[in-house]
Amino acid sequence: MKKMNCLVLLLVAVLLLPAVPVQAKNKKEKAEQEMSTGAQDREQWVKWLWKISYPVIHNLAEGTLRKNMPIESPSGNPAGYDEITHLEAVGRTLAGVAPWLALPDDDTEEGKLRKQMREEVLKGLKNAVDPASPDMLNFTKQAQPIVDAAYVVHAFLRAPKALWEPLDDVTKKRFLDSFKALRDRTGAYNNWLLFTGLTEAFLLQQGEKADQFRLRVSKNKIQEWYVGDGWYSDGSKFSMDYYNSYVLNPMMVAMLETLVPLRWASQKEYEQALNRMIRHAEFCERIIGPDGTYPAFGRSVTYRTAAFQSLADAALRHKLPEEIKPAQVRCALTAVHRNMYDGNQNFDADGWLVLGFNGHQPNIADGYTSTGSLYMATLSFLPLGLPADDPFWTDAPADWTTKKAWAGEPFKKDYKVEY
Repeated sequence: MKKMNCLVLLLVAVLLLPAVPVQAKNKKEKAEQEMSTGAQDREQWVKWLWKISYPVIHNLAEGTLRKNMPIESPSGNPAGYDEITHLEAVGRTLAGVAPWLALPDDDTEEGKLRKQMREEVLKGLKNAVDPASPDMLNFTKQAQPIVDAAYVVHAFLRAPKALWEPLDDVTKKRFLDSFKALRDRTGAYNNWLLFTGLTEAFLLQQGEKADQFRLRVSKNKIQEWYVGDGWYSDGSKFSMDYYNSYVLNPMMVAMLETLVPLRWASQKEYEQALNRMIRHAEFCERIIGPDGTYPAFGRSVTYRTAAFQSLADAALRHKLPEEIKPAQVRCALTAVHRNMYDGNQNFDADGWLVLGFNGHQPNIADGYTSTGSLYMATLSFLPLGLPADDPFWTDAPADWTTKKAWAGEPFKKDYKVEY
């Protein structure tokens, strides 16, 4: 009996031995993550953005996007989506990578990657509107291209010298003609107004004759739908979801910013919209939990980290609220990105995004969602457009609001703000 007891004790001891180093290892890894420098964070962001966007950009450049990109839909039937999903993938990807590609060339490893991607984007943009290309994108069938043409426009506006000006005259004309071809259709009477408004603003900027009615309705209705405290109603009725970040705040700011020099909007209107986005960015920062998770509520959660476009845009513009330091945004978004993109749960075997929130969860996809729709995820990476020596990347790590709150540390009280 005594021998049996000794064997049991020995077995228990052996079983317990691995637990100590595993726990210690987990704690060490967690500490290393929390202590990562801005330079290390930036290196990770570049890897994650490349992982998401390169399949779209490389295949468009090679003329193999239609051939190689899968078309996953909630029903499993690609019919109909095959006409629109490729433009979705291209427009949404480019809107997110544009600020990074706008940085000047350098001899760093990041700089070499950036130059390679920019060259492939320019090659792909030519293919996108070339009738002889197998990857010529659809701007003429269905209403959905109204949406994703606007994301292409947003990319041009975010990086004009990198993505628009280098294009040859024929390619530029083809894009402008494609944007004007959208005028024979209308979409939903909600955030879709901003897609038409932003596209018309770009056409006006490029010396084209704008559709004045579309432009005025877009600007005036979005202003009317502002409900307060950084939030717009998405049409006549408010929806509690992430569309204020996916579309409403950033595109309203971009549209008015484009229109001010053309005297189609006032500086006051632009600054008001900017302040509203800044206020909305506060909410974006506060929904990031201490562990880098955030709630999956509302429509289109398959767009994943696009939920933080308002925050990312404010950071890119150096317009964060005074109480929110750049480093805490960097650390918060790094935690979010790590949860989403460090593993392969959101990618198929060939590296394409899959329907879901954090994994393959096609049951949560909306009827209008397909593979190309998912590439709005790149919009949380806008701060990569800040150079590596910007305080966003060089400041010491800092805790974000909920991390401070749940640790019992002081944090800013939140009150309604009127603009």
